[in-house]
Amino acid sequence: MVRHVILWQLKEEYDEAQKAQIKKGIKEGLEGLQGKIPGLLEIKVYTDPLKTANSDVMLDSKFESEASLNGYTVHPDHVEVATTKVRPFVSSRVVMDCEA
Repeated sequence: MVRHVILWQLKEEYDEAQKAQIKKGIKEGLEGLQGKIPGLLEIKVYTDPLKTANSDVMLDSKFESEASLNGYTVHPDHVEVATTKVRPFVSSRVVMDCEA
């Protein structure tokens, strides 16, 4: 099994109300991929970090294999969510993929 974790920081130009809407869109979009992408076992988005955090949103997902993760990255449903609900709104992204 492969674990795929991403941490994002939203752009500073957004106020708190805008950030809440963006986080909601990211969460709904990514979690909506469950059951649509082969090899995607679990997907969860966290949008309420503690005050000690330095990221705004976390994706925690599990895949059957590295090949499944690679398929996810180019799957049209994932590409749609990434290009419309995530990438336009984030200023930084940190990724960790590992065998779990």
